[in-house]
Amino acid sequence: MEQTLVILKPSCVARGLMGNVISRIENKGIIITAMKMMQLDEKILREHYAHLVDRPFFPELAASMMATPVLCLVLKGVDVVNVFRKMTGVTNGRKAEPGTIRGDLSMSGQANIVHASDSVENAKIEISRFFRPDEIMDYTPANLGFLYSEDDLNA
Repeated sequence: MEQTLVILKPSCVARGLMGNVISRIENKGIIITAMKMMQLDEKILREHYAHLVDRPFFPELAASMMATPVLCLVLKGVDVVNVFRKMTGVTNGRKAEPGTIRGDLSMSGQANIVHASDSVENAKIEISRFFRPDEIMDYTPANLGFLYSEDDLNA
């Protein structure tokens, strides 16, 4: 099964929406294998958003990501990177489809509730940036047979 990194951003934390987003993850049947709250600093944000550091909006982005602690999660599931990105919706909450996390909970392109890894390769890099291996619990939930068919697990 794949893993992905999710960050519940300050816009999620400050608005008291963490439980809502976590419920959506659990209701979908995605497995949460790690979770920790942390305060981001400029060093980790420059690494995480290295592709945006030279953009004029980076200082505002960094400030918004340091406004409150964030909640980082590692999720596990079949095709979980794509599944969770579909659940998340497009970056700008005003343009995101109703039913998606951003479509239902965000009105902003920056204060958009959640970060989600965009590929399996980036997920591995991002997970190692925010979690040590011993912080990730590799377990099989008792209800796995009700989440996936044998075909799903053997694909």
